[in-house]
Amino acid sequence: MPPVPLLGSLRVGIQLPEVERTVHWAEYLHLARHAEDLGFDSLWVGDHYLYRDDGRPERGPHEAWTLLAALAASTSRITLGPLVACTAFHPPAVLAKMAATINNISDGRFIFGLGAGWNEPEFRAFGIPFDYRASRFEEAFTIIGSLGRAERCTFHGRFYDLDDAVLLPPPAQPTTLMIGSIGDRVLQAALPQVDWWNTWYDWYGNTIDGFTELNARITTMVVATGRRPESVKRSACVLVDVDPTATERITTGDLRAVDLAELPAHLDALAKVGADEAIIVANPINASSMSMIAETLNSANT
Repeated sequence: MPPVPLLGSLRVGIQLPEVERTVHWAEYLHLARHAEDLGFDSLWVGDHYLYRDDGRPERGPHEAWTLLAALAASTSRITLGPLVACTAFHPPAVLAKMAATINNISDGRFIFGLGAGWNEPEFRAFGIPFDYRASRFEEAFTIIGSLGRAERCTFHGRFYDLDDAVLLPPPAQPTTLMIGSIGDRVLQAALPQVDWWNTWYDWYGNTIDGFTELNARITTMVVATGRRPESVKRSACVLVDVDPTATERITTGDLRAVDLAELPAHLDALAKVGADEAIIVANPINASSMSMIAETLNSANT
């Protein structure tokens, strides 16, 4: 089967289910291999422990890092990573060790997406401090970046304390870093080093104009670090209604999902305003949706 067209230089990724419904390992394995067979460029897993106190029944996904390790060992071409890993969930040096291991398992196909976290109920439920999230992220990212460059790391901070940490065995190749945030302090800490920046769909309204405006802000911040704008690739999550009657992802307010028929033109427009990758968040997220997305993009390119 031909790969999903990249519409020029645009990569096309897909997010796997999180808590839209109960999903077991057999389905995750099938979805990952199906996405790879269809030609998607990347595969993404949310990093959360628990959702509650939002007016819906409490629900929780499988642990992201365990799942990513299994998926890395079960695929051969597609890149994969967390969308995005919360630095507060693990000591940063341990997180760097986990990332290095999956990078090696995947033979360099791993993209290390990072963020500061936001879902307070899961922090409280699992005994994880929710205060000073930006400050904790700044220290954590310093440690992760140092270890990811195969450096030894001694760090004495307010929240973390390391004495000559080192990753052994080292990553076979440098781990690709991605920041998923629109917070100024988090971005200021990460943009001097990361390879990618990612935005969730509701941060930019799921529109071309919204992405254009937010992307311009990121460019300004990248330039302020002394880097060239093109040195940080841009990734946008895109909410897509494959079946408008599905209720796995319900939009509120002015937010509107992209209809499947509109997707080729929407992705082409995203590429023209600076996106390097679009990560599809499909409604619903299942194998049939993946097939329909691939068919739509292939048809538009013939």
